[in-house]
Amino acid sequence: MQVDAHVHFWKYDKQRDSWITNEMKVLRQDYLPETLISTLHRNKVDAAIAVQAGQSELETHFLIELAKTNPFIKGVVGWVDLSSPELSARLDYFSQYPIIKGWRHIIQDEAAGYMEREAFISGVGSLATRGYSYDLLIYHHQLTEAIHFAQRFPDLRIVVDHCAKPGIRDHEMNDWKKDIEALAGLPNVHCKLSGLLTEASWKNWTPAEIYPYLDIVHNAFGVDRLMFGSDWPVMLLAGMYVQWKSLLEKYFEKHTEEEREKIFGGNASAFYQLNPSL
Repeated sequence: MQVDAHVHFWKYDKQRDSWITNEMKVLRQDYLPETLISTLHRNKVDAAIAVQAGQSELETHFLIELAKTNPFIKGVVGWVDLSSPELSARLDYFSQYPIIKGWRHIIQDEAAGYMEREAFISGVGSLATRGYSYDLLIYHHQLTEAIHFAQRFPDLRIVVDHCAKPGIRDHEMNDWKKDIEALAGLPNVHCKLSGLLTEASWKNWTPAEIYPYLDIVHNAFGVDRLMFGSDWPVMLLAGMYVQWKSLLEKYFEKHTEEEREKIFGGNASAFYQLNPSL
């Protein structure tokens, strides 16, 4: 089963989705499962993980409802207030929805030190005992803090979204390389091969620009802790779905079939504990 480990859905709302700027006009519309399904079929992708884009429990319920009527959505990464004193009760409530595989907070928008807040650390620390995973969404300059954060949770499955958003368009690599390698040194940390096109120049990127960054995460995480993700529809800012998937297929073409199956589905299935029959 091929799995896209990172897609988003939304009904566009100008106020809620204020992060979508004028230069992102292609995103100012509804993006729902029926918009994506034919693209998945053309690219031989069988399943997807729906990841939160809004910071509300309403967003989590929205994704749960989409999954009920779209069986290709095999898992949801939702949002809940991980810093709330009521977190335990909220997680008890959401335990009725097995489609929820993990949780995410948009740390990339937070000030320095957010990952060191006691309430947040306590909340994230409660996820592993409930069988949940955590998606780590950060920029490359937040990696040093993220290393210390991840070290606190050796029993929690953590996946770094978008390779921690390296500064590809500015040709920045050295600090990111050092820090992503340090983060990869923690065996419970995985990495999504997603979001790199939008970290490059949207209209002028080339595969040759992207490959060195793939080399680094490939060497750091190995084939057992990498998973394909598209970051659809955000990736449409910089290209088409088939371009990203084809780029990765070309990059990994000399790997064994077993290794490619891991990267394009097996690792995501294991990480998110997917049930293919759902």
